Amino acid sequence: MTEQLGAQPFRLEEATIEALHAAIKLGQTTCVAIVQHYIDRVRAYNGVASALVTPDGAPVPEAPGAVRAQARLRFPTATVKASTVLPDLDKYTGPPLEYGRMEATASDPAVQQQFGMITGLPNAGHVNALATLNIRGERSVTCRGDFDRHVSKGPLPPGAPPVCEEFRRFPDALERAAELDATYGRHPDLEQMPMYGVVFSFKDPFDTEDMRSTGGGDARYDIDFPARDHVLVEQLRNKGAIIFAKAVNTEYNGRAGDPGGRHTPAKVLPSTLGYQRSTWGGNPANPYDTIRSASLGSSSGSGVSVSANLVMASLGEETRASCRGPANHNAVALILPHKSLLGFGGGAIGADIYCDRSGILCRTIADCAKVLDALKDPVAGYYDPRDLFTTVPRSSVLSPPYARHAQMRGTPGALAGMRLGIIRESMVCTPGSKAAAPIITAAAREIKTILGDRLGATLVESSHPLWRQDPEIETMQTDFGRALARLVPVFMPELLFRLGPDGQPLFKEFAAAIVPTEFMPGKIFGTGTMQPIDYCVELAEERIAPPANLDIATIQEQELAMAFRFHIPQYLTRRAADWQARGFTETLVDFPTLNARSKFWGDDQRAAFKNWEEVTDMRNPHGQRQGVNERIMLRELLRRVDMMVLLDNRLEALVRLHTPSPPGKIGGAGQPGMRQNLHLESFNGPNAGLTEVLIPAGYVTTVYDPIFALSSDGTRYVSVASDTPTTIPEPGLPFSLVFRAEPGKEDVLLKIASAYEAASQRRVPPPAFGPLPVQSRGATS
Repeated sequence: MTEQLGAQPFRLEEATIEALHAAIKLGQTTCVAIVQHYIDRVRAYNGVASALVTPDGAPVPEAPGAVRAQARLRFPTATVKASTVLPDLDKYTGPPLEYGRMEATASDPAVQQQFGMITGLPNAGHVNALATLNIRGERSVTCRGDFDRHVSKGPLPPGAPPVCEEFRRFPDALERAAELDATYGRHPDLEQMPMYGVVFSFKDPFDTEDMRSTGGGDARYDIDFPARDHVLVEQLRNKGAIIFAKAVNTEYNGRAGDPGGRHTPAKVLPSTLGYQRSTWGGNPANPYDTIRSASLGSSSGSGVSVSANLVMASLGEETRASCRGPANHNAVALILPHKSLLGFGGGAIGADIYCDRSGILCRTIADCAKVLDALKDPVAGYYDPRDLFTTVPRSSVLSPPYARHAQMRGTPGALAGMRLGIIRESMVCTPGSKAAAPIITAAAREIKTILGDRLGATLVESSHPLWRQDPEIETMQTDFGRALARLVPVFMPELLFRLGPDGQPLFKEFAAAIVPTEFMPGKIFGTGTMQPIDYCVELAEERIAPPANLDIATIQEQELAMAFRFHIPQYLTRRAADWQARGFTETLVDFPTLNARSKFWGDDQRAAFKNWEEVTDMRNPHGQRQGVNERIMLRELLRRVDMMVLLDNRLEALVRLHTPSPPGKIGGAGQPGMRQNLHLESFNGPNAGLTEVLIPAGYVTTVYDPIFALSSDGTRYVSVASDTPTTIPEPGLPFSLVFRAEPGKEDVLLKIASAYEAASQRRVPPPAFGPLPVQSRGATS
């Protein structure tokens, strides 16, 4: 959109909130023109970006898709032969593979979606970031088509569910934009409506009263929209935002894991890498290379929709990677407030209530901060009575506007006098692998030259056996390993007794030092002479060396908590009660009904959800590790580790590389030795529940993609590192730096992050999704 009505032309792509408001005041654009332009972009760029992987590679018949942006989705009929993805497929003897296929959805049998194995389409021209648009007739399955007829066009047709009479009274995005234009024109009250005209997408789990909300799941609700907004959606709506779309996400925020049980999948997927996937909404693609994962994290559509200029801002949710991954892989800014400055679980489907939290994704950190301010209720603040975790200390919430602190200019010396701790544990390479080297090298240079040399911060680095210390950078006196050794014996001594996947002690030096001791029921280890409690004293007092692998990566793994079985019925019964209070009935209220009315793109999730249905206790089985306890203890431990490092080294904040791994190929091989390319060190912030701010830090044009190999027994596919480089067209694949500090220090983080953003200016919009040709735009844009 480039309007010529004012003194200067206005282009919506890459525009900030400030520029948008200025253009409205100057008469260069209107709310209707803004929304229409985004609809045009969605129609042009939000199509299917993946193809089925089938046994023979034969084409499939055309299949009807859902209506998005006033046009039906079109699925590729060409498929990819599985043997071109999986080597030695003729020798495979493992469980049956779940090949790609088109199937009718549970929500609407007239709509089909891709199930089973898929792969990304090269140069797809689409990103599939948004699942539901707030456009009349397509924003709900329950009230689809004429069941959402505007009240001015007469009564609803026969057969319309009674609730649609209420639903159709909600304006859609264009109608709301027209209301704003008619009421305020060029003179909106930005004090009362700081989000005026700002177009938002929301990760699908956020409840929106005027759009389908199912957590990304293909579940047949009686009423597929909730009776009330999530409190954050309500705040934005009240402050002038356009509630535009629900973003594609990995359904149920990463699929929620499998608690184990008698149900197992009938067919298996060799890989789910890059499947940030919704059975209803499909799979998104990376806008910088559409064969690649949109993110390592489930709020993928939020990150992609902001990066590809399909919206101006988005709210996502993070359990352990779900906001930071999308921000990182899509070169957008993120504020991920501490757990739980912003509510999430009070009106949303979560995955792990002890970690789930809301995040704000925009193209600049200043815009993120403005959104954070707008989310605050003038009376209740950020407190949500439905979200128990928002009972945070009031001292951890800053009084002045957060946006006031996100205005640094990035001039030379802007951070002089500040001490920043570099978490080198985030920047280590697996010996013998080239995969992480390009991003690590670029990030190390970025930190030193921009944060240190240009902005003048004093850099202080942690130690790690796989990191060669920089002689020009100060070394931490108390690093993370030392802090853990002092704190673990007091705050989480259970860690020392942990067993590895092989059933043997994880910390070998501990087992070698203590007398024979029961680690778990019936599991006795120990070949030394010390009592375990005396070992803890010596470790805490630094009189013995800690185990070599007692580090901030190793300790992050947790037992799966049973809380998802608690959360889903809680959410469903609340939603049904809200409808009952308004005179309507929702019968999807429990796990058995959810499973009976759902379909899943992978049979592994069908089996997992059946196992969840049969969970009966919030506790893990007696004699096993306890997931809930571990989460609470680990949070306390990690927060104190960070504080010890910050205080002992006189640091203002910490900086780390989000991940050294580039986005993997959709359905391809993952990095060997890790799950879904997720580095365990990256879980530290989420498990601690600390505020993190991400800023785009650059791009790499060389990647080393791992490859599949058939296991020696022929029963499964494994990932193998590759030394073969792949060259990515400019600008390349993005990576981000992460700034972290304790709750209540967001002002410091925003100053550092905004100074870095201004000095580096690393974001480059994805070239394949640039401004639309004039003829592709709607009549009002």
